This record gives sequence, C-alpha cells and structure tokens, in this order.
Amino acid sequence: MEDTGIRLTANDQFKRSSANWTQIGLLVAVGLHFGLFVLVRPFEAADLGVVVDEIEAVSLPPEVKIPPPPEAIARPATPRVAAVEMSEDITIAPTTFESVSVENLPPPPAGASPADRPSFIPFDTDPVLLNQGEVTRILEREYPRTLKDAGIGGRVELWLYVTENGAVGNFEVKTSSGNMLLDEAAGKVVQAMEFTPAKNRDRVTAVWVSQWVTFQVV
Repeated sequence: MEDTGIRLTANDQFKRSSANWTQIGLLVAVGLHFGLFVLVRPFEAADLGVVVDEIEAVSLPPEVKIPPPPEAIARPATPRVAAVEMSEDITIAPTTFESVSVENLPPPPAGASPADRPSFIPFDTDPVLLNQGEVTRILEREYPRTLKDAGIGGRVELWLYVTENGAVGNFEVKTSSGNMLLDEAAGKVVQAMEFTPAKNRDRVTAVWVSQWVTFQVV
C-alpha cells in the first residue's frame, strides 16, 4: 500500500474490509440460489382432490301431541240417610166441586168401572192416612239405592183410587218426576197406604184423590 501520508484509523480500516466481505458474501448467495433452482427438482403442487359433502333434505315426521293423562275419577258421594217429606195429613189434595173441574176428569165410558181411570166422584169428607209411620219406612226402603247414593231425588204426583174400605185399589201417575225409577218406587209406596174411607153426605164412598210422594237426600 502506498504511503500517502494519511494514516487510517482502525474504524476506517474496518469499514473498507467489511465492504469487501459484503460483496463477496452477496456473490456467494446469488450463486447458491441459482444452483438450487437449476439442480434441485422444481416444486409441484400436490393434487389433493376435491371433497364435496352432499347435503340431503330429510322430511321430519309430524309432531305427535300426547294428550294429558285423564283426571282421577271422583269417588262417589258418601251415602246419606234419606228423609221423606210428608206432612201429618199426607197432603191429600182437595177434591170438591170448587177445586176440581169436571172437565179435567172425563167420566168413564159406559159400562166401565170407576176404578179403571181417574174420574170425579163427589165427597164431603176427606180420606185420612192411618199408617203414616209404615209408609215412611216403605218409602225409605223403596228409594232406589243408586239414586240415593248419587243424591238424586224427585217428586211424583199420583192419582189414588181409595176404596170404600180405605185401601188403594188403583193408582196412576199424574205428574212424573222425570225419572222412571222414582215413578215406579212411588207406585210401590202408595199401594201400602191405608186410609179412613171418604164420605159423601155421611155415606161411605170410593174416591179418586191426588197424592204427592217426595224422594230427597238430606
């Protein structure tokens, strides 16, 4: 190196030498990369294929609604003692000319017995029930058990043919209770009734009278 009379510092000397080395390193790097592209097999993209997921529509069955369980069946009402609605005089409806219209009770046909069907027979002394206690017991006994347990009652009006001996010779339903079982039971009750005979001008006579029979649970 020529001596130019200028002394380089250590820093300047390092800068010059590092510049030379940088150029040499750059040339080596370029050569290595060129060799890699020439000598090494080029990169190829692998065929991964195409995967397609097919979506299928599925029809769902209709929703089935399950009904709620049935409610518990209520226990039947506790049977209660039946009470019979009967007055002291058995409530015999008046059958006088003033209270009973002859037009409502047509006379029986010729040759027929007065006991066959209700008809107006004049009297001035009412028949009186003699065996009310027995009739009450029979009424309680004949009250249909199923209706009594269910608390079902009713009222039946019957025509009674009270004979000259005071017995019930015939009867007919005048006003139904609306329940056939109660109507039939009332018929059994009135057949057990015993009366004092009716009179017309102090003469004993058979008559038709109306009688109510009531079934109720208290």
